[in-house]
Amino acid sequence: MDDSSAKRPPRHRYRLLRQCADAVRDLRKWTSDQGRSVTGEFLRGAAYKLGSGAVTLLILWWESHH
Repeated sequence: MDDSSAKRPPRHRYRLLRQCADAVRDLRKWTSDQGRSVTGEFLRGAAYKLGSGAVTLLILWWESHH
C-alpha cells in the first residue's frame, strides 16, 4: 500500500496559495506602474486621516522596530 497520498495537502490549498501569489504579483505590478509604493500610499492615507504629527510618531515607531 502506498501512503504517499496521505502526506500531500489537499488540492484546494495549492489553489489558494496560487491565488494569493497572483494577487500579490498584480498589486506589486499596479503600484510600480503607478509610480507608487504601498508604504508611501499607507503613509499618505494615514496623514490624511490622522494628521502629520501622528504620522511622524508612526514613522518613528516603525523605524525603531525595524
